[in-house]
Amino acid sequence: MAETKTSDCFLASSLDRAKRLLLQLEEEGIDGQVVEGQTPLLSGKVHIFVGALHKGFELPKSKLVVVTEEEVFTKKTVKRQQRKSKLSNAERIKSYSELKVGDLIVHTNHGIGKYLGVETLEINGLHKDYLHLRYAGNDKLYVPVEQIDQVQKYVGSEEKDPKLYALGGNDWKKVKRKVQSSVEDIADDLIKLYAERQASKGYAFSKDTEDQRAFEASFPYQETEDQIRAVEEIKADMEKERPMDRLLCGDVGYGKTEVAIRAAFKAIMDEKQVAILVPTTILAQQHYETIKERFADYPINIGVLSRFRSRKEQNETLKGLKAGTVDLIVGTHRLLSKDVEYKDLGLLIVDEEQRFGVTHKEKIKKLKANIDVLTLTATPIPRTLHMSMLGVRDLSVIETPPENRFPVQTYVVEYNGALYEKRLNENYLAAVKFIFYIIV
Repeated sequence: MAETKTSDCFLASSLDRAKRLLLQLEEEGIDGQVVEGQTPLLSGKVHIFVGALHKGFELPKSKLVVVTEEEVFTKKTVKRQQRKSKLSNAERIKSYSELKVGDLIVHTNHGIGKYLGVETLEINGLHKDYLHLRYAGNDKLYVPVEQIDQVQKYVGSEEKDPKLYALGGNDWKKVKRKVQSSVEDIADDLIKLYAERQASKGYAFSKDTEDQRAFEASFPYQETEDQIRAVEEIKADMEKERPMDRLLCGDVGYGKTEVAIRAAFKAIMDEKQVAILVPTTILAQQHYETIKERFADYPINIGVLSRFRSRKEQNETLKGLKAGTVDLIVGTHRLLSKDVEYKDLGLLIVDEEQRFGVTHKEKIKKLKANIDVLTLTATPIPRTLHMSMLGVRDLSVIETPPENRFPVQTYVVEYNGALYEKRLNENYLAAVKFIFYIIV
């Protein structure tokens, strides 16, 4: 190895990262020191300073070389030009009271109708404003503006128009009774489940090991303060005997996946199995590739269950889960099938929980009432958020975006065979950061 000089130095983004960098240099047989305050510079050592530079530089005449930490340990990202995207009408609506002519509405007592505007009617010599609503059979309903709280905008599938109800009929009453009965049944099941979880004794995971700290230090990017806080809160819950039930909220690209991966690693280090439930096959493959890359230096067996896997591959994965040879499984609704058995499931991670039905999410919890559960979401549904506010579920929020985080962009393009085949071959579209709507 060439003799080092006092002019050779590294630049780390923080003191903690500088100390980690020093350990890595020492493992390579390079003698170095972290420069703090008035630390003297010693000949024959590589010096590690704390600071921020976009990239390193070299001054040949002064015999000075500065190398940033990112240039050695972080993948270089290509900056792409940002394009402004137009918001849809649905995104512009901030309140259900902002009705427009032609909007579908729901009246508390009469069901779904169509809003035709505001009309002024004279009744008993008094002029009053009314909301004009039309129902099936050209039935008309005039609602006083002071009763607008009984009307809200209809929110549902955009693929087809809903059924308009007739005034005075029993159809809407039957629908309300049916929904109320279903909600009551689900609520009873939820109460029993959460009562059982609160009273049960779960598994208390061990404190962080050197392997855990080394794994977290190998993350090639700088964590945000929110990420670090969320990781600490989740690991603190996992180390308690009470089963964890924590909701992790954060926008797309804010680092929820890395937080979940660290929790999964902690569970696997205690010889527990981890299941990650996702709503789509694309997301399952994307998570599989990400986790596989992060766990590349560790003897961890990762499996995936989705329609992208053949029957033979699925059967081998199922045998591995039952025997305990598969440490982590990523899957879609396939994980909810009756033939999926675990040897020792310790942590369940549910991603995009708003995309699952209530019965789907609670079904896997019932497999083992004392497992730790971590839910990831960018848009929590009201029921889940309400549970967190009441304290039934713990809540962690990631509000700070990572440095140089790009906004999500969607492009509509014409069908292109070469482009489609290229994207299809890239990990079954898992690595694609844009959503392509194929228009024939």
